[in-house]
Formats: sequence, structure tokens, C-alpha cells
Amino acid sequence: MAERLRPVQMKFYVTEEEKNFIYKKMSLIGVKNLSAYLRKMAIDGQLVRIETTDLDEICRQISGIAKNINQIAKRINATDNIFLEDIREMKKKVEEVWQLLKSTLSALL
Repeated sequence: MAERLRPVQMKFYVTEEEKNFIYKKMSLIGVKNLSAYLRKMAIDGQLVRIETTDLDEICRQISGIAKNINQIAKRINATDNIFLEDIREMKKKVEEVWQLLKSTLSALL
């Protein structure tokens, strides 16, 4: 038998769902050779790592806004009054979150 072009074998294990997902992706792009597909993906495939620090900050700020809304709702229920300063503060915080979200999204794209 002739020498193999690629003499080193690599082996890994997957779940049944992962296997089905791999075959589904192969069929979507019209590839029938599993070895060729896996080799191409391992060598040329791209891994994307997303830094979530900004998103974590957005979530923290949204959580703070939700807490403020709950406090304002309790005050309204207790006094039957809506305070203009509370509304202004909420609008300001929502605008800050929108700005952070827009800058984060533009950095990702």
C-alpha cells in the first residue's frame, strides 16, 4: 500500500447531538467527506471570542434601572403621586444604557 499523504491520525469524541449537528452543517455546504470537512474546519475555521465586559456593565445598569422602577412604583402606590425628578432620573439612566449599548455594538461590528 502506498504511503499516506497524512500519516498522523487524530481522534476525538462527540455526543450523538454534536455528531448530527456536524453532519447537518456538512450537508448544508455540500461536503460529503467527514475527514476533509473536519480538517478544513480545524485548520481554516475561525473562533470568535467576544469580550463581554461591556455587556456585563449594560446588564448591571439595566438591573439598577429595574430596581429604580420598582422603588418608584412603590412610592406611587403609597402616595398616589408621580415625581417629575424620578422620571427625569430614569430617562437619564436609560439614555446612558443606550449610549453604552450603541458603542458596544459598534465596536463588535
